[in-house]
Amino acid sequence: MNLNKQQHQDISRSRWTGVLIGIGVMAAVDEIIFHQLLAWHHFYDQSTLEIGLLTDGLLHSFELIAIVAGFFLFSDLRRRHSLAPLWTWAGFFLGLGGFQLFDGIVDHKVLRLHQVRYGVPLLPYDLAWNLAGVVLLLIGIWLVFKARAATKHTVAET
Repeated sequence: MNLNKQQHQDISRSRWTGVLIGIGVMAAVDEIIFHQLLAWHHFYDQSTLEIGLLTDGLLHSFELIAIVAGFFLFSDLRRRHSLAPLWTWAGFFLGLGGFQLFDGIVDHKVLRLHQVRYGVPLLPYDLAWNLAGVVLLLIGIWLVFKARAATKHTVAET
């Protein structure tokens, strides 16, 4: 039974489901902790406070849509018995790290939408922010290798 289940796993969809949920979760962590609780920045800080709050609301809407859509996909994969859990975890960590690194490099440095924090030396904050993204991406990559090995092992047994 287990081998038959493994043969019908939807690896690509499982991975992308994890990526979508990971992006949504990391956006939520950023928005809740750094935008709301610590009030270090808004998504867009180059205008008025009202615009900053509006852009935070748009980010919050995006994160909720990503999480809800991801869990609908996750539920559908489980219902069809085609979820590949290790691939989903790999995608989840790739989504977490990808969002964090994109935010740290593109939003903070390239587009300059906002900085991690204002009124402090930025280098330690930028390093910590981007290093956290790299660590999450490395966990995701490690899980991809584990999932590939497990998939090859299972296919070889059939």
